[in-house]
Amino acid sequence: MTASRSPARHGNAGSRVGLLQVSAAGVLWGTGGLVVTLLHERTGLGAMTTSAWRMALAAVALVAFAAVTGRLGAARRTVREHLGLTVALGCGTALYQGLYFVSVLLVGVSVATVVSLGVAPVLAAAWEHLARRTRPTWRQVGVLAAALAGLVLVTAAAPHGTTAPVDRPALGVALAVASGATYAATTVLGHRLAQRVDPVALTTGATVVGALALAPFLVVAGALGEPVLATDPTSLGLLVYLGVATMALSYGLLYAGLRTTTGSAATVATLVEPLTAATLAAAVLGERLAWPALVGGALVLAAVAALRTEDASPRRARRRPGRGRPARMAP
Repeated sequence: MTASRSPARHGNAGSRVGLLQVSAAGVLWGTGGLVVTLLHERTGLGAMTTSAWRMALAAVALVAFAAVTGRLGAARRTVREHLGLTVALGCGTALYQGLYFVSVLLVGVSVATVVSLGVAPVLAAAWEHLARRTRPTWRQVGVLAAALAGLVLVTAAAPHGTTAPVDRPALGVALAVASGATYAATTVLGHRLAQRVDPVALTTGATVVGALALAPFLVVAGALGEPVLATDPTSLGLLVYLGVATMALSYGLLYAGLRTTTGSAATVATLVEPLTAATLAAAVLGERLAWPALVGGALVLAAVAALRTEDASPRRARRRPGRGRPARMAP
């Protein structure tokens, strides 16, 4: 009896560890907006300058990890054999990250995170139906309606009482929507490639491309006389944390967790991220959302959870083996 139950216990333990790893990735992602805001307040670093450093530091960390684990050759092959697509993925990653960071400074961490998080999976799901020429079910229509209603409520409540450093809520919400749309396009673009190549190799190649794409912003910022690099140890530490922890390490935890859990575990990271962002924004920055924004955020997150649950259902998996949506990449 004991021997027969041992494999199940081992599998359950592995699944629990995987779930914790994915959740940890979500927590790390949720701290990104706060760190960007703190860096801006401490040093005056702009959102695109900070984004450029984040991508550069993440690229260095991922290249080092790929070299240690023997994946550096695979990363080179991925870039060489899929140059156009890798460049598009890297530039797309750089763009949606930059848009998100600018949105954080304009409208605040909580609203920017919820809006960009909610737009991406809804648009990706809509594109899938258009590409496959299928009609959404009534459940999917309800999910879309809930997400849109939530975004309207969050947007309507955003102009009241924002504590964002720049305080341009309307523009901030618009950029958050643009960030989510760019992320959705990048995810759809990289869907098939992500299934054919090593994920660490793909992430490494795309991150290096993204770092190169954002490097000119450092030159432009310097030419305009704006701060280019933090000088005090605390701010330098925040920059390193932003690149290594919220990007390189978080994706390592995500991929490690998904090895022992089902794809639906990405739902945890999706929902933990805005919860972390909102909690830290309230505790550290004093952000307080009005009740319509709270209701809207709940609707958006419920819609995201419903989409992920449907993607992971056994019925869909049997109808479309191997066609599940890849794990999400956070801003």
